[in-house]
Amino acid sequence: MPASQSRARARDRSNVLNRAEFLSLNQPPKGTPEPRSSGRKASGPSVQPPPAGDGARERRQSQQLPEEDCMQLNPSFKGIAFNSLLAIDICMSKRLGVCAGRAASWGSARSMVKLIGITGHGIPWIGGTILCLAKSSTLAGQEVLMNLLLALLLDIMTVAGVQKLIKRRGPFETSPGLLDYLTMDVYAFPAGHASRAAMVSKFFLSHLVLAVPLRVLLVLWAFCVGLSRVMIGRHHITDVISGFIIGYFQFRLVELVWMSSNTCQMLISAW
Repeated sequence: MPASQSRARARDRSNVLNRAEFLSLNQPPKGTPEPRSSGRKASGPSVQPPPAGDGARERRQSQQLPEEDCMQLNPSFKGIAFNSLLAIDICMSKRLGVCAGRAASWGSARSMVKLIGITGHGIPWIGGTILCLAKSSTLAGQEVLMNLLLALLLDIMTVAGVQKLIKRRGPFETSPGLLDYLTMDVYAFPAGHASRAAMVSKFFLSHLVLAVPLRVLLVLWAFCVGLSRVMIGRHHITDVISGFIIGYFQFRLVELVWMSSNTCQMLISAW
């Protein structure tokens, strides 16, 4: 009996799998169930496996998530550039909104800045153009005023249509005024005051004989109107820039469809 035990120990020592570095090969894999012992229970704390329904429930919830909540691992270069420019636009617009409220840094100058913006509103310009048209007695003056009225109406319809299509809000929670509702200038993109100021200034520079100081003041006025809309927190910087661009193209369109003096006289007589 002792001889057989000594032979078994020698055989175990000669077995390579009994070494310390190969002990993991003798253990069963983790996925296989351990044999149940009928004699005694395990002394350690029992770990309960998670219910089988949790994994399926999480998978269903992940499938129900909207696409905008999913992370884009490989965004395109255009998307990165657009989002970066949009973030810069919002940040700079909020910094320039120094008159956005009474508690802002330039809150005491809010009334004056709003007054500058009103000079580019559509209602005063349309009313003033109609009044000057009624008082005008020359054919050349009536021709210029009728085309200016056409340009103003075109500007209001274009800005209102684009704003309804884009529906972009301003950088601050500022509600439009009564005059803004009358001209359907409710949203931020594009800035209607900026487009109107650019179109009117370009119109006057092309069809009126003005001295150089007046021409410079006219350009500065258009710029101040656009800047005032950013300062009161009504528009972003890109809204104003887009308004300037739209105003220029509106002027070019009016130049292409310019109404002659005979057409203007026919419209005035019919009116």
